[in-house]
Amino acid sequence: MARPILIVDDDPVQRRLLDAAVTRFGFEAIAADGGEAALKLLEGPRAGEIAVMILDLVMPKVDGLAVLKRMREAGIDVPVIVQTATGGIDTAVSAMRAGAFDFVVKPVSPDRLQTAISNAMKVEAFEGEARRARKSRGGVLTFKDMITGSQSMERVLGLGKKAAASNIPILIEGESGVGKELVARAIQGSSDRRGKPFVTVNCGAIPENLVESILFGHEKGSFTGATEKHTGKFVEANGGTLFLDEIGDLPLDVQVKLLRAVQEGEVDPVGARSTIKVDIRLISATHRDLLQRVKDGLFREDLFYRLNVFPIHVPPLRDRREDIARLVQHFIARVAPAEGRVAGITAEALNLLKAYDWPGNIRQLENAIFRAVVLAEGDVLTVEEFPQIRAQVEGISEFRGEPAGAVPSSDGAVPHFPSPVAPSNVASDHGPHFGILKALDDRGNVRPLADVETEMIQLAIDHYDGQMSEVARRLGIGRSTLYRKLKEMGIDPEAGRPERLVS
Repeated sequence: MARPILIVDDDPVQRRLLDAAVTRFGFEAIAADGGEAALKLLEGPRAGEIAVMILDLVMPKVDGLAVLKRMREAGIDVPVIVQTATGGIDTAVSAMRAGAFDFVVKPVSPDRLQTAISNAMKVEAFEGEARRARKSRGGVLTFKDMITGSQSMERVLGLGKKAAASNIPILIEGESGVGKELVARAIQGSSDRRGKPFVTVNCGAIPENLVESILFGHEKGSFTGATEKHTGKFVEANGGTLFLDEIGDLPLDVQVKLLRAVQEGEVDPVGARSTIKVDIRLISATHRDLLQRVKDGLFREDLFYRLNVFPIHVPPLRDRREDIARLVQHFIARVAPAEGRVAGITAEALNLLKAYDWPGNIRQLENAIFRAVVLAEGDVLTVEEFPQIRAQVEGISEFRGEPAGAVPSSDGAVPHFPSPVAPSNVASDHGPHFGILKALDDRGNVRPLADVETEMIQLAIDHYDGQMSEVARRLGIGRSTLYRKLKEMGIDPEAGRPERLVS
């Protein structure tokens, strides 16, 4: 039997229905009656076997979004299909941003569920191969390996090169997913410590009671559970670079010991009788405003100034959209060889990606391209391969814009960017694309709700050829309400088309 599927739902009826469905599809089903039980299973002996999780979003105590958050913090990569009875764009956006692979609404049809599971397993299987390939490449990373052409990132690279020539502490600031660790590795690879250890620590993912032990080490028997001696990350990085990610999450008592380690170049393992001298290059990173945390009493001021000797701010992807085309082609080239099909992306799809704000930044873009390449049916990526992104691009009446230029791939070849063919139900370039509502006005302000409602009703009338019963049913209102609104808007219900809008 195929690898098991974990079903997480507090409703026993839903669990039984999903159990029957996935069993019928040929998979073993494992059930959990809530978020806490699911997390225990994901950390248990069978965790490595689980292929896909079907996760209910609305549950008591630990809900679906909390489960996704804790999975991300723990580095658990099981693809998740979230489901809820209260479907909506806001719910879908929250789930996708939290790391969900797919989103279905109860009651989900067997065909839709089977497709979601099949796609998730296809991506999960290929992802393991890609992860192993990335690890096997290894090598030293330098600034020449970074994919960028934007002025803001060129400034980052310039600062990084200057930092590599010294040995002073560096603080890299920027949102999650912008590539802070990549910059840190490039600094290491461009310095005289290249080839030496590069040790990373995610300070936000370590349990508070273990931070000191993990960073500085401990002696055997120094506390309950310390059955073996542990050297600690500072000693592991001796001679090389220690990268402390999310340093703003360090507890205050550990910050004191970190300050001493930075100042004195020595660490004091838990339970040890003497200190240990270390020679490290310290690079810290955070997505938080450390100065504000100093003001709030959550971060030591003396440590802040000690770490903030050479600050580097990495801008978010939305502020350097000119990098998106290069990054997309780079990610396609990295994933496509194993698939052997996808060679490029349409101009329409590329402009869709440029229109999106990418709250998860480059990491989110990489995952989106990876998923699209694995699931693509043709030899180029189209907007159909980005349903979640398409659903989230709001307030943009046209994401097609000017034709996208071809972007050279890493081997110098020009990838194929075919011209998009407009679907039959899309308006010409002289008007807004059918099915897309403009939420913002020309000044960037949210349009009045009445204006958006008027446009939605007009689109519905056009789409259903003036069949008012179908228009009312699809809009979820009664016919009398629809006719009242039409009258208020100055739309002739008999013609089924707008005559004039009252100014």
